[in-house]
Amino acid sequence: MRALVMLFSLLLSMSLSAAEKLPVVTSFSILADMVHQVGGEHVQITNLVGPDADAHTYEPSPDDAKALLEARLIIKNGLGFEPWLDRLVTSTETKATVISASHGVIPRALDEDGATVADPHAWHNLANSELYIANITRALIAADPANQADYERNSKAYLKQIYALLAKAKARFAALPAGNRRIVTSHDAFGYLGQAYGIDFMAPQGLSTEREPSASEVAALIRQIRQAHVKAVFMENIKDARLLKQIADESGARIGGTLYSDALAASGPASTFAGLFEYNLDTLYNALSQP
Repeated sequence: MRALVMLFSLLLSMSLSAAEKLPVVTSFSILADMVHQVGGEHVQITNLVGPDADAHTYEPSPDDAKALLEARLIIKNGLGFEPWLDRLVTSTETKATVISASHGVIPRALDEDGATVADPHAWHNLANSELYIANITRALIAADPANQADYERNSKAYLKQIYALLAKAKARFAALPAGNRRIVTSHDAFGYLGQAYGIDFMAPQGLSTEREPSASEVAALIRQIRQAHVKAVFMENIKDARLLKQIADESGARIGGTLYSDALAASGPASTFAGLFEYNLDTLYNALSQP
């Protein structure tokens, strides 16, 4: 009888262990969705920078430090996107594995304030997002090999969505009139998208939203917009739109809509990464496809 009780207890503990979810911390909402798509029911995600929030200016909280200590896997973007997370990992001395989802991306190098820096917004090129998904899948399998088959199946299904979006983006951007390929956004977040499809994105702010543009920089951009006959100015979900509205008014360009740059929407079609990309694609096409 005692042996049966011990066996029952062992089986119960094994079933509870199997039901436990892998604790994963993600740095911002776009990565959280990618991990959710691949990890499915097997992961418990704690995301640090939420929808419609700016990861460039984020300040971690004590709860964030606690989440890092409880995590088994921490997934960040990398490419210098979240230095605050690197500092938090060091200060907490967490034992969790830390991976960069952007590993393997060929970074877009830019000159900012006299220094060469890597553009961290690599997810806006869907060819790069394929690398993100592969890195996330490998990391989940390494941390939780028992569910490898599910992670691989979810990853393949997710990549099918990405490939469909790649085909749509190629067709739509190829159809844009040649003179309608210059646009303005709040900060320089869409360079990888522009690089992939031959669109010139201009912005009053650089790669990060931390430094506000000077009056002379804004004036120079307005002159550039007039000279280049830029058709549209696009707001971003993470930024105050007042500066962009001022630029549009003074330059004569029209407001083309809102783009989702560094964060998902809290709800609606842009509340997933695939939805975000498709929403941005449709918004850009609708604004730029006019003669």
